[in-house]
Amino acid sequence: MIRRKPLDDDDDNPDRWLVSYADFITLLFAFFVVMYAISSVNLSKYNALTNAIDTAFSGDSAPTVPQQKKIDVKPQPEKSLIKPLPLSYLYQEKSKRERENMAKLGVDLSNKLALMIQDGKVQVMQNNRGVRIDINDSVLFNSGSADLADSAVEIINEIAVILNANQRLIQVEGHTDDTPIHTHQFYSNWELSAVRASTVVRMLNAAGVVETRLSALGYGATQPISSSDTEFGRAKNRRVSIMILYETKNELQDTLEIKPQEVKLQEVKLQEITPQVP
Repeated sequence: MIRRKPLDDDDDNPDRWLVSYADFITLLFAFFVVMYAISSVNLSKYNALTNAIDTAFSGDSAPTVPQQKKIDVKPQPEKSLIKPLPLSYLYQEKSKRERENMAKLGVDLSNKLALMIQDGKVQVMQNNRGVRIDINDSVLFNSGSADLADSAVEIINEIAVILNANQRLIQVEGHTDDTPIHTHQFYSNWELSAVRASTVVRMLNAAGVVETRLSALGYGATQPISSSDTEFGRAKNRRVSIMILYETKNELQDTLEIKPQEVKLQEVKLQEITPQVP
């Protein structure tokens, strides 16, 4: 039997330790690279890396990293520090300007009719409805008739010139005294007052006042302004009133749209407008 010759230790490679040393250096280098990367890595990326390493060693599927949703934040409008004025204040300011403008209109009419005012045949008034021109029936009509007198045309034309300078609504009102009338043409004072008012409306329209601004009313003897016990008082009650109302057409529509509890009309005391003599 042939005996195997034992290996001689001197035949081993003396540089074998370099392999282990190289592996150690490589691992050490990798360790420092990982430490450097961890020191500057983003937290979300680090968590993703950790999950990936855990998954690789555990064999589980990688969890899905939730994505942050972009939220569109719209800028909120700045709240205004200026509060709107209340409706009641705006209406009061508007009413104040209306009264001032109406007072000027009354002065213009009073100056235009100054001579007739001095003779007591015409009177210009301002109240909570507007400006009223009271014209004695003797200036406009013959007794018991609705036919215009010759002097009436000139007076109505002068009034129409001022009325055409604005767009206010005009209401013509006929009035009589309490003396009964019953003719083939007028059954009562109602008919007489209504026809007289309509006659003045037609004359104003012929003088250029737009018909949509005009209306006629007959009151008969129901609204006297003086006592009917004397002839002087009855003469004052026989009249035609031309009422220029506060509201223009557009303002009248606005007024109708306002709720009653939001508007309180201010009463204006009845006052007479006298002509201004320069």
